[in-house]
Amino acid sequence: MSPRSHSHYRWDSPERLALAHAGTSLLGITWAFGGNASWILLPVALWTSLAVPVLLAGLRHPETREMAVRTTRRTLWPFALFNAVVLIACLSPGFRTGRVEGSTILIPLAYPGWRPSSAQPWASVGGLWIFDGLYLVAFNLYVLVRSRAALRRLLLLAAANALALAIFGTVQKLAHARGIYFGRFPTPQAYFFATFVYDNHWGAFMVLMTAVCLGLTAHYVERSEGAGARQSPLLGGLLAVLVLSVTVPLSGSRACSLLIGTLLIGAAALWIRRTWQRHRDRPTAALAPVGGLLVALGLGAAAVWFVAGETIAARVALTRQQVSAMRARNGIGSRSLLYEDTWRMARDRLWFGWGMDSYPSVFLLYNRQEPNPTDHLPMFYHDAHSDWLQSLAEHGVVGTVLLGLCALVPAWAGRGRRAFEPLPRALLAGCALVLVYAAVEFPFGNGAVVLTWWLAWFCALRYARLGPRTATPSDSPAPAAPR
Repeated sequence: MSPRSHSHYRWDSPERLALAHAGTSLLGITWAFGGNASWILLPVALWTSLAVPVLLAGLRHPETREMAVRTTRRTLWPFALFNAVVLIACLSPGFRTGRVEGSTILIPLAYPGWRPSSAQPWASVGGLWIFDGLYLVAFNLYVLVRSRAALRRLLLLAAANALALAIFGTVQKLAHARGIYFGRFPTPQAYFFATFVYDNHWGAFMVLMTAVCLGLTAHYVERSEGAGARQSPLLGGLLAVLVLSVTVPLSGSRACSLLIGTLLIGAAALWIRRTWQRHRDRPTAALAPVGGLLVALGLGAAAVWFVAGETIAARVALTRQQVSAMRARNGIGSRSLLYEDTWRMARDRLWFGWGMDSYPSVFLLYNRQEPNPTDHLPMFYHDAHSDWLQSLAEHGVVGTVLLGLCALVPAWAGRGRRAFEPLPRALLAGCALVLVYAAVEFPFGNGAVVLTWWLAWFCALRYARLGPRTATPSDSPAPAAPR
């Protein structure tokens, strides 16, 4: 092995460390109940915190130092400001504890609306610790990875992991298991899937992973153009997409089934358009591939109905009942009241919110839901079922803007050097669909979805910046010194 190749493949290089850390983090959190079990939070926080020394190693390593320092300085400031706002808020507890008839209650303290405060500082610190680790795991890929092939290998690992989870979840579902890991761990509601406690969290995760598979398939199909049908990865890619897609309706997630359908129809439309453009001189030559795709879509729909038809029919019947009830009440029912109450909570502390992870405790003061008609117990909400509204309630306008800038500033930093090919486009499309979904649900209430979203986002941005026609000297690997 030459000195250069030996240097490039050192296991202690920051690039390798960042890739290994991201891969192990994704594998661990997805198989550990999607990060939604209380006992997994501390291990996740500890493991993802290793992203800090990995980043520091990249800032000091001669192969990555110049690019890493410049990129970090230009793009990490919203993250630093967000941390500062959350920690400053923790210095002003928004509640004090009291005792009434032997029970502990929370008593709100009066603070002006412009002053940051946290209803439960320790909960805020814990939530910030988790968020920081998940974010930095993905951010390190944006700063330290210098090879498109390395990013593709990470995405292939993520896709293989998603396929394993999908197959495991399908077998578990068809076996009528009453809990995760074939009933070993019961769940609070029936619509769990694979290792995920909540079907809508699984659905959001699948939207992202289906986008990954579509992007990888498009990339490898383009690279294998001219090869025979047996060498083409198209069939394998479509099969992987089918396996992932069928699990969403099988899990019972209705909204995510629509998102998956939107993603697949959009991808098919773009492929058909591209096929027609490439055969503009001979339109009849496009009939065979376009017809083959339409047949494949029809067979895929039939396969989805064969596997998940019973679940789909049950969810359609439930949807009809809910729509009828909404018409009778002339509204969308409890969800509308939940959104109204969450907005009232956000409006009372509009600039800085009530503090990170404060929603479950503070919302008790704003909740106007009637008790459950079955057991007459009060309705308790741990989440607002709208990540956007909950962010306003917890972080206010300032914190929510800073969260958005954590994604937008890295995207803006390399805007002039982008070559968006099918792979980064697919990743960004998946991220966009989940953001839209977050307006009416809480996909970011799941650690695996949060990590996967940031991984997809930063992989797309970094992959685009490393385009062979757009790479700058700072983006290219520096030659290793001879030994």
